[in-house]
Amino acid sequence: MIAGGVRLFHTVRFLKPQQVYGRVLFRLRRPRPDLSPAPATRAPAAPLVVGPGREPSRLGPDRFRFLNREGRLDTAAAWNDPAQEKLWLYNLHYFDWLRATEADATLEAALLDRWVQENPPGTGNGWEPYPSSLRIVNWIRWHLARAPLPPAAVHSLAVQTRYLTGRLEHHLLGNHLLENAKALVFAGLFFDGAEADAWYRQGAAILDRELREQVLPDGAHFELSPMYHGTILEDVLDLAAIHQAYGRRLPPDWAGRIPTMLRWLRAMLHPDGQIPLFSDSAFGIAPHPAALEAYAAALGHGQPEAAFPPALHLDGSGHARLASGPWLVLADIGAVGPDYLPGHAHADTLTFEASVGTARFFVDTGTSVYGTGPERLRQRATPAHNTVCVDGADSSEVWGGFRVARRARITAARVWEEAGAAIAEASHDGYRRLPGRPSHTRRWSVRDAALVVEDQLTGGGTHQATVSFHLHPGVVASQTGPETVLLSHGGQTVVGALDPGLRWRLEPTTYHPGFGLSVPTLKLLGEWQGSLQARWTNRFQVVQPASGP
Repeated sequence: MIAGGVRLFHTVRFLKPQQVYGRVLFRLRRPRPDLSPAPATRAPAAPLVVGPGREPSRLGPDRFRFLNREGRLDTAAAWNDPAQEKLWLYNLHYFDWLRATEADATLEAALLDRWVQENPPGTGNGWEPYPSSLRIVNWIRWHLARAPLPPAAVHSLAVQTRYLTGRLEHHLLGNHLLENAKALVFAGLFFDGAEADAWYRQGAAILDRELREQVLPDGAHFELSPMYHGTILEDVLDLAAIHQAYGRRLPPDWAGRIPTMLRWLRAMLHPDGQIPLFSDSAFGIAPHPAALEAYAAALGHGQPEAAFPPALHLDGSGHARLASGPWLVLADIGAVGPDYLPGHAHADTLTFEASVGTARFFVDTGTSVYGTGPERLRQRATPAHNTVCVDGADSSEVWGGFRVARRARITAARVWEEAGAAIAEASHDGYRRLPGRPSHTRRWSVRDAALVVEDQLTGGGTHQATVSFHLHPGVVASQTGPETVLLSHGGQTVVGALDPGLRWRLEPTTYHPGFGLSVPTLKLLGEWQGSLQARWTNRFQVVQPASGP
């Protein structure tokens, strides 16, 4: 009970007051749906520039596949089926599948009408603010790019927007409030008249404030998830597209976010063109980075490619990019997220991912589940990441589905080049709550064909520690000696010279590149027990192309 109270205190103390009282008000205030006629619609001035499509998730008239799980929409009750995961149902209500290529406009229109008939105003999952926000945008995009909305859907859009104005997620902030504001801007441009203009002004005022808050100086989205960064970048590009379609000028401050967001995304890509799976990240949720680049270019916001230095410090978000020879290392040397909004954070401070050539070797394990439960907690815990765990504790106290109590702080971080090597070093104090107040320092050094990872624990007392290196499922691994390992993937072979101060083994684990996916893989695990201080050096050398495919 006492431990739980301490954890709750260290969770709540970081919140903004509006997150506390706003949650109470949100539960108490439930507006009455306004069913009055919709305002007239506004005639667009130009065709809508269509953004990234989606993989088809509608498999038939009443069959859908979301989060790698199939389900049916064969009754009105299925919109709120308690047997389905909440996130699966949200995806159903998002109508994001309207962006899929080669979709059938007749079937889509029928389902739009069905949603209106089977989801009474203010009732069920579909009327919650976040799915409402995404659906408002997707219906308007569909109208402008595919076919006119059915009259019932136009009226419903106005009812949904009015209801949303009384349910804005000021208590959650972050990407949720941004999506609310985006929907108000879309509806404010789609409809005409005084009511629509008020929606636009309300949404624009929130976006003015939140984009300044949520887009960091280096271009990253402040929740520090590469997946959510891609989603928010698409949001800003969607705002550019809708303004262009209605002959309106995109506010300069919003437009100015696009180049820095594109640059951060480029800096954080592996040679395979995809993001690292830091924090709450998975493939297949945000558009592919190349599709976002093409969307920006189509809107006139494309940026010329620019080379990055071998050692790049993205100090706004706390990431390092190191490149030398065949190695590309992406390291997390920053905070777990905004103090008041760490819901997508993992206990992953000083983790990293690394590619050799175009093949990923060391990977973060990704995210396959939301909500609460042991698997969600396991995926957020420190051992699920490529970093050091002390005494079985997490570097940041993750709990519940989206909670963090005491969290690791970076006490020093620097990135530099020296004698042909690209180097990053950082320290954190996440284990200070343990006896002896341990501190972890890590240095990555990449030069030519070698990656060297050095860890140091300082402080006092006797402790246990583990060092984890999670391997991509494509890596063929064999332990060739107590302190040597052979890794092969993508035509590359890496020999690991492991620190003899730890006991090493290859251990089965899982990799989660998408929601609903758990792929068997291995991790290289080193175990240690002793008195601090302790220092370990692990060297991974690319030796020659691997034989065979």
